[in-house]
Amino acid sequence: MHEIIPLTPEMLWVLGILGLTVVLFITEIVRVDVAAVSVMMILGLMGLLPGVPTLVPGELLFSGFASNAVIAIIAVIILGKALEKTGLMNKLASVILRFGGQTEGRVMPIISGTVGVVSGFMQNIGAAALFMSVIKRISLRTGLPMSRLLMPMGFCAILGGTLSMIGSSPLILLNDLIINANPMLPEGVPPMATFGLFAVMPVGIALIMAGIAYFALLGKYVLPSKKGGSGQDFSTVEYFRRLYGLEGDIFEVHVYPGSLMDGKTVAEAESLFGNNVVVIGLYQDRDLRISPASDIVIQAGAELGLLGSRKDIGEACQELDLQCSGMLRHFADVLSASQAGVSEVVIPPRSNIIGKTLLDIRMRKTHGASVLAVNRAGQVIRGNLRDLPLQPGDTLVLHSLWEDLAALEKNQDFVVVTSNFPHEVILHEKLPHAVIISLITVLLVLFSDLRLAVSLMGGAIAMIVSGVLTMDEAYKSVSWQSVFLLASLIPLGMAVETTGTAAWIALQTLNLLGDVPVWVLQAAIAVLGTVFTLLMSNVGATVLLVPLAINIAVLSGADPAMFALTVAISTSNSFLIPTHQVNALIMGPGGYRNADFLRAGSIMTILFLVVSLVMLNLVF
Repeated sequence: MHEIIPLTPEMLWVLGILGLTVVLFITEIVRVDVAAVSVMMILGLMGLLPGVPTLVPGELLFSGFASNAVIAIIAVIILGKALEKTGLMNKLASVILRFGGQTEGRVMPIISGTVGVVSGFMQNIGAAALFMSVIKRISLRTGLPMSRLLMPMGFCAILGGTLSMIGSSPLILLNDLIINANPMLPEGVPPMATFGLFAVMPVGIALIMAGIAYFALLGKYVLPSKKGGSGQDFSTVEYFRRLYGLEGDIFEVHVYPGSLMDGKTVAEAESLFGNNVVVIGLYQDRDLRISPASDIVIQAGAELGLLGSRKDIGEACQELDLQCSGMLRHFADVLSASQAGVSEVVIPPRSNIIGKTLLDIRMRKTHGASVLAVNRAGQVIRGNLRDLPLQPGDTLVLHSLWEDLAALEKNQDFVVVTSNFPHEVILHEKLPHAVIISLITVLLVLFSDLRLAVSLMGGAIAMIVSGVLTMDEAYKSVSWQSVFLLASLIPLGMAVETTGTAAWIALQTLNLLGDVPVWVLQAAIAVLGTVFTLLMSNVGATVLLVPLAINIAVLSGADPAMFALTVAISTSNSFLIPTHQVNALIMGPGGYRNADFLRAGSIMTILFLVVSLVMLNLVF
């Protein structure tokens, strides 16, 4: 029989606030960050009411904003943004696009595994977003439905958060919660040790492998086969297809010696291809050009980047003796959706180019843009546009690098209509700086006595000082909603622990379960973490459940650090419904419904619980 812990007035107030927090998170009457800040302020103002105890001292109320976990999360986000801006993630995505093959059985494991690894070192929502464009391009190229690829990728992005102690917010927060809980441990119970950066990697690897194996074996039964939903990128593609007849994707073709293309200029090549195919790239003599000038002569051995439908380009390659490659080799990086695409610009009434032709202004050579079509008073003009005099109000449909389009925005002769394109310039020359800084940061985390936040923030500041990011870009990259959510919940966790509420709930839980083995208690904690993270944020679930898990472990004679880690791992088990940010991201483009997540996520949830519990007990 366990000792009796009396229920005090302080505990009653904490239980009431806990109940209010759960209700606010579940009902979403207000945003979760607003709810968290409101709960924090309730804790701070309670002492003003007569007869109401002070649950959190005023000097500690805002301590969450200076906590190691919050600073570490900010630093991880900035580091991830810096790596993205240098083009490292695009290069990684391009390698997958080049060697991933064209079959679902090969593409899915490569993409999902890579996303899982990447999300172990940056926010999983960021990792998933980076690879969205890769999957869209592969879907267009191979005809594979996006719904067959997006969900495995998204689930593995969530699973990858368990690869390292900086892979997810709960794991970043865990060591701070352990340090805060150590003074509250009963006499005779040794203090818990914190976890190293890669302590959880075996668990994460097992979970990612289990996720990939699950979809490889059962994907045909649990994944829907449907076209993408109404995501922004899809509506844009549909807009250009309907209005201008532009459809298809980018293909790469090889010019054989003796081909009809050999010795032709780019302009002559486009005439041979016809109106439905446009030359947007040329690679020859180890020189890669986007929107090559019309007078450049194409030589044997060159590679052409063509924009058009698979059918039109296939027929052209057959007629002109060209070899069409299904996957991009030379153009995969520079013509990825994150760096180039289709846009609209309008010729304003006071433009200096009115009356001039595209040949006169040398659109490709001067501005790095290929003109695909012209919309003049509702009439779409395609074909040979080089000799077409431009008029006020003409809308030019362009294909260009986004950085060239951003430069065009500053030119008074054009008005760029398309606004939802990446305005940031990829700093390829800063890639070595970013890689070296990241490696030094990891070495500091692994082999120095510095706190995690100091090492990570040092790396983030180094990215800014070295010019990889500006300070303004660093500010914009941070998810301040997540920061305020985490920082505001930390005082609630302190109140749960210091008032003895966690110990009281733990005792009631043990009395309810009765005399059961330790592994049953651990499994119950894991299930509780899974349920809580579906109802509220994973940060909120972690803050509320870690003190409870530690107290259950102490009372039952188990390892409290192991139970705390079980909570932090289990709060990544979010597959049943699209409440997780990654699931919400892929729902529209994949055309998924709630029933699709229930069908695929139910088995994944059980698999996660089994694999994580087995690995936790094997490793720790």
